[in-house]
Amino acid sequence: MKSENGVLNKLLTNIIGADRTARLFHVLVIHPTIAEDQRSQVSRAALAQALNMLLFEDLLARVAAAKTYVDLCLHDNKTVMHDHGAVRTVALENMGALPAGQEAITRILRPLGYALNGVYPLERLRMTGRSHAQVDYPEDIAQFFISELHPDRFSPEFQQAVQRITSTSTNPVTPEAQSLLNKLEADNSLSLEEATRLLPTLVSVFARQHTEPTLSDYETLLTESPEMAWISTEGNAFNHATDRVADVDQLASELKALGVSMKDAVETSQSRRVRQTATRAAMVQRTFRTPDGTIQKEVPGSFYEFITRLPNPEQNNALDLSFDSSNAQAIFKMTANAKS
Repeated sequence: MKSENGVLNKLLTNIIGADRTARLFHVLVIHPTIAEDQRSQVSRAALAQALNMLLFEDLLARVAAAKTYVDLCLHDNKTVMHDHGAVRTVALENMGALPAGQEAITRILRPLGYALNGVYPLERLRMTGRSHAQVDYPEDIAQFFISELHPDRFSPEFQQAVQRITSTSTNPVTPEAQSLLNKLEADNSLSLEEATRLLPTLVSVFARQHTEPTLSDYETLLTESPEMAWISTEGNAFNHATDRVADVDQLASELKALGVSMKDAVETSQSRRVRQTATRAAMVQRTFRTPDGTIQKEVPGSFYEFITRLPNPEQNNALDLSFDSSNAQAIFKMTANAKS
């Protein structure tokens, strides 16, 4: 793939250097039109692709099983088709300077050409999931699956803990970044220099924006919602990234044989066209505030998912880019194994 002179390559090299950029180009499937675009302007699609590549790289640094899998792919000269990344948000007003719920994320996705692609009630979790697809390259640039947790469906004690934790949230989108996002939304592209200034801020949106929780608040959340407990320590970080593969069942068996800790079963959508499984969540050390200072505690971090999508005959055999509420709720359990 002739990408060395492409604007996507130049953009990423400006931010992470030539070696890391070359590795990402080697492992990830990138649409040739995006990879080989040598125009001086960075299109919204190229910027969306760059953001996904950096978030994918960040997840590999945080999830050992994901890095192991990608290293195996590189060794076997296989590529990864990044299908979607998942982000958790809280549907609550007055979270410091952070917008409520999915708007914390969708406000930067809209200028990148993303649009709502599906709504998925997650009733058992008292959450709502929404998928957003990039309209220029819906099958080729990763979707975002953004879930919102609804605190008002939990106990008063739970709601108070959520409010205390999230009230310290800061806004990662600076006035300069917002100005560039507005320009991108109006023009559908930015100069290379502008995109280089904007992209690190976009990456910073996918992080924890509030201070570390108190241990007592964390334990209150964990009793009612492992998902909100996860948000309290990880914030809006990628909950998982996903490889779109030809046969998820076969791959799951192969990875289990290699000793990778995997979900027990493969989940199948009601349509039978979407099948998913995942690694177990990485366990990470996080800091909690206590009356005597702070302590370290091991909690679930992020994980890596695998998905097989079949064509949808009802949509001219286009790839079925939908999700499934039952599948999603089963996948959420990957981070529900914390111990109080």
